[in-house]
Amino acid sequence: MKNTYGSSLQITLFGESHGPYIGAVLDGLAPGLPIDEDFIKHQLSLRRPSGKISTARVEADEYTIASGMYKGKATGTPLTIIIPNSSQHSTDYEKAERLARPGHADYAASCKYHGFEDFRGGGHFSGRITAALVAAGAIAIKALESKGIYIGSHVLSCGGVKDDGFTPTVEEIKALGDKAFAVINDAKEAEMKAVIEAAAAEGDSVGGILETAVIGMPAGVGEPWFDSIESMLSHALFSIPAIKGVQFGAGFDMADCRGSQYNDALRKGESGAYTETNNNGGINGGITNGMPITFRCAVKPTPSIFKEQKTINLITGENADLSLKGRHDPAIIHRARIVVDSMAAIVLYDILAGRFGTDWFGGECR
Repeated sequence: MKNTYGSSLQITLFGESHGPYIGAVLDGLAPGLPIDEDFIKHQLSLRRPSGKISTARVEADEYTIASGMYKGKATGTPLTIIIPNSSQHSTDYEKAERLARPGHADYAASCKYHGFEDFRGGGHFSGRITAALVAAGAIAIKALESKGIYIGSHVLSCGGVKDDGFTPTVEEIKALGDKAFAVINDAKEAEMKAVIEAAAAEGDSVGGILETAVIGMPAGVGEPWFDSIESMLSHALFSIPAIKGVQFGAGFDMADCRGSQYNDALRKGESGAYTETNNNGGINGGITNGMPITFRCAVKPTPSIFKEQKTINLITGENADLSLKGRHDPAIIHRARIVVDSMAAIVLYDILAGRFGTDWFGGECR
C-alpha cells in the first residue's frame, strides 16, 4: 500500500474526504527555495467549487505549513501541508446502505481494504485529496518559473464544445493562470457552462479534454526507457481521479497518418535548433528536445449522478438500485486543470532535480 511518488522530490498524500484533515508531505525540496503562500492560496482558489457547475461543498482550504519552512523558505527537511475539512455532510453516507457507486472506487476499495476503508465521500479516493496536491504543486510551479519553465492547461473540450488550441506562449499560459474557467477563447466559457448546467438539470454529468503545455524545459532531460518524460508524467497524471487517457503531442490524432506527415522537421535558428512542427510534443526517445511539451488528458464524466443506477450492496453482496444523495459536481474538468498543472510541476521538479542536483532550485548558501 503506497501513497508516495517521486525520487529526488517525493510527495506523500494523506487524509480522507470526511476525515478531520487532508494533506501532503514534500520531501526533497531544495534548501532556500522560496515558499509563496499567497500563490498557494491563489492556486487553491482555482480548484475551489463555484456556482451551478460545481458541487455545493465549498471548503475554505485554510492550510497550515506545519514543518519544513522557516522565514518563508524551505529548510530542505520534509515540508508538511495540512488542510482541515470543515464542510462535510457525513450523514449523507452514514445513514445509507453500503451501496457501491458505479464509476467510483467503492467496490475496488472494499476488495483491497476488506471493508475497513473510510467510505464517506470516497474516503482517500476522493477528489477532495487533490486540494493537498494543488497546495504542494504551487511550490513546484513557482520553483520551475524561477528557471523560466511555465506550465498551463485549458479546457480543450467539454460536453462537445471545443476551445481554440494552444499557440503556446508564456503570455498565454500566464493569462490562463488567472482564469477560474480556463479557456483560450473566452466566448467558449459560456457555451461550456451551459452544457454543464443542462446536464446537472437532468441529474447527469459531462467530461472533456484538458490540453497542457510546458514551455522552457531544457533539451536533453529524461531517460530513453522506463523513466522517459512520457512515462513519468503518465504515471502521475493517471493517478489523478477521473483521468482516463493521456496523449503526447498529436498522439492518437495522427495515428493513421504517414511518417512524412508526422515527423517534425529540424531547423537551426539564431537561438538554437527547433522543429517546424511539434507533433511529438517536445519529446523524442523519451527525452526533451527543447520544444514545448504538450499533452492532453481525457477527463471522464463525474461518476456521481442523480439518475437511478444498478449496483450491489457491499455488505450483503446482493443486487441493488442506487439513487444518489448529497452534493456533487456535474463536471470536474474546469477544477481538474489546476490539478494537472500541479501534478506535472511536481513530476518535472523531480526529474530536473535528478538531472541537475537536488539543490538546483535552492537559494545561495549563507
